Amino acid sequence: MIRVVALYKQPEDVDGFMRHYEEVHTPLVRKVPGLAGLEVTRITADAFGGEAPYFLMAVMTYPNRETFDAAMRSEENRAVAKDLMSFARGLVTVMVGEDVE
Repeated sequence: MIRVVALYKQPEDVDGFMRHYEEVHTPLVRKVPGLAGLEVTRITADAFGGEAPYFLMAVMTYPNRETFDAAMRSEENRAVAKDLMSFARGLVTVMVGEDVE
């Protein structure tokens, strides 16, 4: 399984950010071909008692490398990337991982 993890820092306008994320960005992500799952988590605390460095985490899953590669080349994914930079530039870190089991 391939996972794309997006970590978002605290936005200045939380309500505006979440409105765009839920009404515009998430529907675009769901259109990416081959997407097997999307989980969005609002970060509420740091486990060690400090301030959490992130506000939101999204994990998108793809069943295998071939499906993931095709998804990343799709027009739908280009739309996701364009939208992401329109509202989260400087706030988001995106990583790709592969299950090791």
